[in-house]
Amino acid sequence: MRYVADILEEKSEEVVWIGPLEAVFDALKLMNEKDVGAVLVQIDDYLVGILSERDYMRKVILDSHASKTTKVSEVMTRGVVTVTRQDTIVHCIALTKKHHVRHLPVVEEGKAIGMISLRDLFLDVIHERVGPISEDA
Repeated sequence: MRYVADILEEKSEEVVWIGPLEAVFDALKLMNEKDVGAVLVQIDDYLVGILSERDYMRKVILDSHASKTTKVSEVMTRGVVTVTRQDTIVHCIALTKKHHVRHLPVVEEGKAIGMISLRDLFLDVIHERVGPISEDA
């Protein structure tokens, strides 16, 4: 059985985050620079929300807001579904299905220490069942 800690050990990515008072436009630029689909929203290292591409599409574009003047706190998802290093991969997949989310922040004592995506989870399961997947395939 594999755990979130196993995925985090294999990922060398930093935690990508932004403050809640920043403009959504700046969050989008950061997401583009870091090539991620979501950023954590933090105050003093504590997780207060998450902003995903889906949040942007539903709460900014479709509601006709301007990304340069809309604050992250106005459109971020609050009450974020989180996991710990000790959670199993199967549990994480069940959470993504139940809550219709694609990103799970990994927290310890309220502080984000990483984030795993649905892609990370699926690749882990495939690797365990089939073996390593070559990037040349």
